[in-house]
Amino acid sequence: MSTTKTIQSALISVFSKDGLEPIVRKLHEQNVTLYSTGGTEDFIKNLGIPVVPVEDITSFPEILGGRVKTLHPKIFGGILNRQDNEGDVQQMKEFDIPQIDLVIVDLYPFEKTVASGASEQDIIEKIDIGGISLIRAGAKNFKDTVIVASVNEYSLLLDLITEQNGATTLENRRLLATKAFHVSSHYDGAIFNYFNTDETIYKESIEGGQILRYGENPHQKGFFFGDFDAIFKKVHGKELSYNNLLDVDAAVNLINEFKTDGPTFAILKHNNACGLASRKTISEAYLAALACDPTSAFGGVLIANTKIDLATAQEINKLFCEVVIAPSYDDDAIAVLQEKKNRIILVQNEVELPSRQVRTCLNGLLIQDRNNITDTKEHLKTVTITEPTAQEIEDLIFASKICKNTKSNTIVFAKNGTLISSGTGQTSRVDALVQAVDKAKAFGFDLTGASMASDAFFPFPDCVELAKNAGITAVIQPGGSIKDELSINYCNENNLAMVFTGTRHFKH
Repeated sequence: MSTTKTIQSALISVFSKDGLEPIVRKLHEQNVTLYSTGGTEDFIKNLGIPVVPVEDITSFPEILGGRVKTLHPKIFGGILNRQDNEGDVQQMKEFDIPQIDLVIVDLYPFEKTVASGASEQDIIEKIDIGGISLIRAGAKNFKDTVIVASVNEYSLLLDLITEQNGATTLENRRLLATKAFHVSSHYDGAIFNYFNTDETIYKESIEGGQILRYGENPHQKGFFFGDFDAIFKKVHGKELSYNNLLDVDAAVNLINEFKTDGPTFAILKHNNACGLASRKTISEAYLAALACDPTSAFGGVLIANTKIDLATAQEINKLFCEVVIAPSYDDDAIAVLQEKKNRIILVQNEVELPSRQVRTCLNGLLIQDRNNITDTKEHLKTVTITEPTAQEIEDLIFASKICKNTKSNTIVFAKNGTLISSGTGQTSRVDALVQAVDKAKAFGFDLTGASMASDAFFPFPDCVELAKNAGITAVIQPGGSIKDELSINYCNENNLAMVFTGTRHFKH
């Protein structure tokens, strides 16, 4: 039997009529018999095109307020029959079941209804029963049946029946069946997640995946699944790479810590801040951030918590950087930044990030709540005789925000609203501290009077001793070691101020 089949009959039952008219007209032009229900039936009639009500096939009206329309053996027999199976062929004749070659469905908008804040009663009514059943039936029998399961596939169907004069190949039907099974599984996943309260079960279905140039390295394939356009408006530049996206993610998480602060600018490299400063103007903040580590800033990701003006753009334009992000830009600033052809310019929208973080681990996934605790003055408990000054408290909180968003083990030095240096991703906290001290010296920074943040507690006093010798005068850490007193005693003996927050900020 030929795998190419010509459509002679179609069942159309859709929620969205957008783009449906040219399909209906083309099917009518090709002498296809149309079957339909409810609002779709009225839509076709209003086009002046003949349509057979489903009730004429089933001899049964719509019931229960439209909840039951197509659920009938004559409908599903017409879709599921195997045309090369003699038994099916005989039963089609015996029960007078019409052949249905094409099924077009567009489901009730369940996800949109949930997102709108509708009542549970309205949400429940948007759980499609007949439509999802038609989709699965048509997709299962793709050898003989064409299934179009979403308004998103209307144009594809129109192209097929136009170019091939109503005929479809097995490959065409299999492709549409694949898309249909995606529609049904995504739909069911959304319904499950609406009802689910069991945190040990995880289901996620993300549409609109993007193929990246490559992954972390050129020999690795890379993909991004998510709604990038919801978070950013891309103004200029090349396509973002896998590594760009990781850095952009880190940049967004970091700058969110300073969302309500004064003008703040951050420069990131390999997911860590290499420069960050808060100043009276965004231009001053950028220059101070760049001075933290101008070497690492080369090829970095830049992000601001406020509008980028012309003066800032002119300074940025002197640096090779991959990505610039801000909530807005002056027009003349955009013009300057666009002078570099490949520079990616993003406008960050006000969007709430997912409440949970997901990553692969072994043969499964690790899922955790987002770290939504940002240390504030209210969290601080002074544990030393020497209390931090008002400026030191500001710098301690500033340093803590950076530390929270830096790879562990980490130590961060800050002074007067500026990141002085950090030790990142080290196997011991002492190594991280030594790295931070050496880096500060390499760029000519004086650590006298600076504040220090640690992502976790000190089990021994060696870190505060090294910090004291480097010029640090105030320390912020979570506390919680059984040997906290060793560090506290050293600080008391050497006039260091130290505060505990009670919150650890590991970032692996």
